[in-house]
Amino acid sequence: MNYKNYLKYSKIARKLEKADKVFKNGFVLNVFTEEIVKADIAISDGIIVGIGEYSGKEEIDITGKYVVPGFVDSHLHLESTMVRPIEFLKAAVKAGTTTFIVDPHEVANVSGTDGIDYIIDQTENVPANVFVMIPSCVPAVSFEDNGATLLAETMERYLSNPRVLGLAEVMDTNAVLNGEKNMMEKLEMFKEMNIDGHSPALTDEELAAYALAGIKNDHEACTYEYAKKQIENGLYVLIREGSAARNLEAIVSGIVANKASTERYCFCTDDKHVEEIHREGHICYNIRKAISIGLEPIKAYKMATIQAAQAIKKDREIGAIAPGFKADFVVLNDFEKVEIENVYFEGQDVNEIFKKEIEFPKCPEHLKKTVHVKDFDAKKIEIELEDENTEFPVIEIIEGQIVTKKVCERIPARENKFVPNQEYNKLVVVERHKNTGKIGVGVLKGFGIKNGAIASTVAHDSHNIVVVGDNDRDIEIAVKELAEKQGGYTIVENGKVVDTLPLVIMGLISDEPSEKVNEKLEKMLEYSKKMGINPNIDPFINLSFLALPVIPEIRVTARGIFDVTLNKFL
Repeated sequence: MNYKNYLKYSKIARKLEKADKVFKNGFVLNVFTEEIVKADIAISDGIIVGIGEYSGKEEIDITGKYVVPGFVDSHLHLESTMVRPIEFLKAAVKAGTTTFIVDPHEVANVSGTDGIDYIIDQTENVPANVFVMIPSCVPAVSFEDNGATLLAETMERYLSNPRVLGLAEVMDTNAVLNGEKNMMEKLEMFKEMNIDGHSPALTDEELAAYALAGIKNDHEACTYEYAKKQIENGLYVLIREGSAARNLEAIVSGIVANKASTERYCFCTDDKHVEEIHREGHICYNIRKAISIGLEPIKAYKMATIQAAQAIKKDREIGAIAPGFKADFVVLNDFEKVEIENVYFEGQDVNEIFKKEIEFPKCPEHLKKTVHVKDFDAKKIEIELEDENTEFPVIEIIEGQIVTKKVCERIPARENKFVPNQEYNKLVVVERHKNTGKIGVGVLKGFGIKNGAIASTVAHDSHNIVVVGDNDRDIEIAVKELAEKQGGYTIVENGKVVDTLPLVIMGLISDEPSEKVNEKLEKMLEYSKKMGINPNIDPFINLSFLALPVIPEIRVTARGIFDVTLNKFL
């Protein structure tokens, strides 16, 4: 509250003066009493000053419409949308999400503080509340080959930024549990702020120790049982429903079946492509799906609004339609179907706001030259076996999840060398930041590509080049194509590049409008289906997580095959 303006607001609230704007006769959701009341919403300077019966200098009739607070995405990576932040926001805000808790972890792993500054600068003057968490694990684990290293002293300069809320997902759980010096310094620095978690597979005892370190939330729960354990330890659970990791059905089904309290649950997307947001929505999709599973609608809306605001300590600013809160709200035609009529940010129609051109700083040129790979050829990716009966550690994809399964199986071989096919694809990770020449090679099951290769410079979290294929020639062509284009997605078939989506900003983000990116991506996804790829996975998103050595059970990094459960290279 700006108390210089309090007297003005007080007079409006007491009906001594007219409000600047009044939305008339809506059915308003009160997230505090869990009631829907017919009322007017009085607004001044983008702030709600009264709920009841009011007159305004401007009046908007919303008779018969429902009004709910703007939705909150409790954890996401803007870079994972592959478009500039404003292009993503156009889609997500129109879908009802008005607050975003952003972790610029991906750009930081490529370009360090320059990457973080890019995200902060590009979201400074936008019609949304964009808060930033400072990446805790850059690199994700100490042995990773990424583009930068962030230590506590590097992060200190961000503490004074009012949009910075704390420390982003702490994924190096071993560093936390073992009290490693660098991690303890970061936790100490942010102990009075929010600290996000990332703990997909801790034992009960480890989870207790993890919570003890000051971790406030987690978005990695895949089951209701594990989510419940996190809540028992005092964490908020951010139920994730993105493009690759879809955990909502499992967790919400458990909540409904057990008639459990929903007070410590929120929603997030983590990683979601823009074309998917256009097709199914953003956090509104999470609400709609939760209701369809059987969750009481008002509970679902609270998870998307006030509870998310409470989790980030902003519950006197956003997340409710009440005096003193920002006038960020969604007007609905249908409450249970989450059918959106209009979205308002600070009382302004977002459709009108986005019609105006928004000025942003130009992307520095050095952020468009981040792929450094030379002298790569297929001879460097052979897998030699002791003999053709040797059992080999294979990465098996689990549909609908980003976790994988480790299976030891006999793989196809000739002259004691692995020969990939449609069942057993070859997975290759090529270091691309410093041209070190490091290359990791493994075997992937459940992807299913035939007669080609697919590659990406979006490869969590170090974002080296990751490529999967059923033959070495096409893998080589794919790697060279991305090196030439300075990053992106590419498809190669029968020795030829079929198509490439350039992601020239740090190898993660396109500088094209979202419509062009969507058109290209949809075309590539459609083509990929013809190559035998498992129809129950997203080829590019699933591929992007196969190099992340903090997600169980097994991965490939630029240094080789890594067993996450055993915490060692094989």
